[in-house]
Amino acid sequence: MVVRIGSYEFRPGLWSSLIVLALLVLLLTLGFWQLDRAAQKRALLTAYGDRPADAPIQLTADFKADSRLGPEWRYRRAQVLGAYDAEHQFLLDNRVYQGRVGYQVLTPLRLAHTNVAVLVNRGWVPQGATRADLPPLPAPSDAALTVAGLIDFPPQKVFVLGEGEDRDPGWPKVLQQVRLDLHAQQLGVRLLPLVLLLAPEQPGGFVRDWTPVVIGPERHVGYAVQWFALAAALAILYTLANLKRVETAGQ
Repeated sequence: MVVRIGSYEFRPGLWSSLIVLALLVLLLTLGFWQLDRAAQKRALLTAYGDRPADAPIQLTADFKADSRLGPEWRYRRAQVLGAYDAEHQFLLDNRVYQGRVGYQVLTPLRLAHTNVAVLVNRGWVPQGATRADLPPLPAPSDAALTVAGLIDFPPQKVFVLGEGEDRDPGWPKVLQQVRLDLHAQQLGVRLLPLVLLLAPEQPGGFVRDWTPVVIGPERHVGYAVQWFALAAALAILYTLANLKRVETAGQ
């Protein structure tokens, strides 16, 4: 392909054009992906700021995973009546608080007179001197306890390498990721499709700081600008490399 532009010709090669086109598509895709991530982070931070002002939702055994459980439900206030199952708890591994490594404690709360439970994240505890030194996990023993907190959702797509400690015998079980289907089998109950983040004013918890720890939206916008700038630079270099001055008659 040859394009004449005044006294210049634009004569790109086929293979170089295909390679540049592929790179441009990649760079632009990455840029728009970062803009989408920025929008998601804005929505997450807005949700955390707005949801606690809503009236609390009553969690019952018929609270199902349907169209209601979209992103707009995250960080909604909720309440549930039940009893903690202190004999069967989970420790979510590699959780950092103020520079210290530890766990988040997930305790099943069995809803009264049902075979349904909800996992309650009761907060952060420090890791012991060794991996085998698990922390004590006391829980209120009330048979009918009203627990309040914020709704959260574990990741739906989980990558797990090998069987992991969450399948080891004995309790508490150490988790790398929350897998509600697996934990329901281990507990012998039906788990509600969410995790309840125990409110800071509630008794029976540990360190609770539920402010989302995320890369700010402005960081993602900055990354997007970098990808778009690289795409623009590539397009300019490609054009300059293939633009040649043509000698005309009489020159």
